[in-house]
Amino acid sequence: MASEFDSAAFLAGVPTLPGVYRFKNAAGEIIYVGKAKDLKKRVSNYFQKTHASPRTTMMVGQIADAEYTATRTEAEALLLENNAIKSAQPKFNVLFRDDKSYGYVLITGHKFPQIRFYRGVQHKGNRYFGPFPSAWSVRETIGHLQKIFLLRTCDDTVFAHRSRPCLLHQIGRCSAPCVGKIDVEAYKLDVEHAAQFLSGKDDDVTAAITKVMDSAAERQEYELAAQHRDRIRMLQRVRSGQAVETAKAGDVDIIVAVEREGVWAVTLAMVRGGRHLGDRTFFPQNAGGSLANDVLEAFMEQHYVLQPAPPKIIVDQLEGPSSMEEVLSESASHPVRINSRPIGEPRLWIDMARKNASLALTTRIAAQETQEARAAALQEFMASEAPVARIECFDISHTMGESPVASCVVYDKGGMQTSEYRRYNVKGVEPGDDYGAMKYALEVRYRPLAEGEGRVPDLILIDGGRGQVNAARQVMVDFGLADIPMVGVSKGVERKAGLEQLVFPDEEEPRILPPHHPALHLIQQIRDEAHRFAITGHRAKRGKARRASRLEEIGSVGPKRRKQLLAHFGGLQGVMAASVDDLARVEGISRTLAERIYNELH
Repeated sequence: MASEFDSAAFLAGVPTLPGVYRFKNAAGEIIYVGKAKDLKKRVSNYFQKTHASPRTTMMVGQIADAEYTATRTEAEALLLENNAIKSAQPKFNVLFRDDKSYGYVLITGHKFPQIRFYRGVQHKGNRYFGPFPSAWSVRETIGHLQKIFLLRTCDDTVFAHRSRPCLLHQIGRCSAPCVGKIDVEAYKLDVEHAAQFLSGKDDDVTAAITKVMDSAAERQEYELAAQHRDRIRMLQRVRSGQAVETAKAGDVDIIVAVEREGVWAVTLAMVRGGRHLGDRTFFPQNAGGSLANDVLEAFMEQHYVLQPAPPKIIVDQLEGPSSMEEVLSESASHPVRINSRPIGEPRLWIDMARKNASLALTTRIAAQETQEARAAALQEFMASEAPVARIECFDISHTMGESPVASCVVYDKGGMQTSEYRRYNVKGVEPGDDYGAMKYALEVRYRPLAEGEGRVPDLILIDGGRGQVNAARQVMVDFGLADIPMVGVSKGVERKAGLEQLVFPDEEEPRILPPHHPALHLIQQIRDEAHRFAITGHRAKRGKARRASRLEEIGSVGPKRRKQLLAHFGGLQGVMAASVDDLARVEGISRTLAERIYNELH
């Protein structure tokens, strides 16, 4: 323990209230953030003679200062703790990626409800089902619902302006309510059946459809009866494909933590309405040397601040689940029960999740070993005494000078750091001037670094040849950052992967690595990601610019009429879907002008 920190004096002022505590090192950096139901009791445990793990002993030895914030409840402390961890990123906290990307199946409150994938804030009037562990599982579920219940997936603007059924109706994926192929009540019944299916009430749905099928057969409407029979069969196929399927399960999360070679994997399997929606595996940072209980607690605290906790959580190796139950119940506004000693069927779920975690961990370790080998090869190739750990790569994307976008991607900690990616809309540069665009991107990126802010990369990669490298190098010289290594990645004469030429600013001739060289593979990986990120941004910018200009190019359609058209149809997509008669109904649009607009747009 740090000698200058008087733990006894600090503990004397700590209250017996819920709250958050923070430990700092001699440099004033926060090294650990924790929460407690009783601050005095919890913090006192750190200053005992023995600790649960060597990791805790190491952390306590670095404490030079401590502070606390009392709260009204432990649930309030949980939220405060999570915010503090996200902002400070303490090195002794087990950190999980702040993942807000869970998807839901949305059924809108429309007269003829739309079913679609949704992320974001939930609004009254709509119904949301989930969360789902992956976008794939949401889309798979929506695909099932389309086949079985024939619900529409088109946006309201498109729906409102259809004059004939779309392709989805023709292939049996939509009942075409847009053109009156199904009435309101019949469509509403299909929506309710879909909602019951999503809620796990498969037996109720099957019974209702069977009743309708039998009724149709009695009336000798055999074609209609056959359609309902096919729906029942599809429902049965979906149910038979579930790894976990039980009507008694309800909503459950299954959580396991597995460690190998100092790497932890936490797998979360989701069961909603008795149906297994899939699982997702997380790989925490700063978890080396931690105990399973600490990793599981950290995951639950950070995950359930962002996502609603289900009524039941099954978890292995968790000590003292009752305190966590209290916190999660208060946070979720409904009772949450944690089963830390599962038997019977829950034990089978734990075993299945543990197997998936082990498989994911094997893949992760193999990938890390590959990346470590590539990084070591790159360090040797660059003749660098220090590891080449942080690499920033730039690329420019445009179409014949139109809508130029520069990208910067970051490789660090053995992988791509997507949260640090940046795009730059190139300004003040002649169309098609790749050198000027590259110069602009590096000026924007490294001006703060020249002023003392930001992290210094170990290597800068430039997607381009000698011209781009010289332009980029001049920027770094002007900023006084010329000592940062830089390499250009040129596609070479035949522009084939494996034949890249590596251009160094101070060398006249480019270097060429063998196609199977590990260092080249790492360079290609980062360069390709920069290219993907740049071209995605460019296409979005170009598409937006072109869409905005479509109406501007039509004669007699000035700003006022453009505004009226877009407001009336809810955007350009609605205008594109409108017929001549629809366009003519807009105030200030004559029949002649409506025909001209329609012809220009199509």
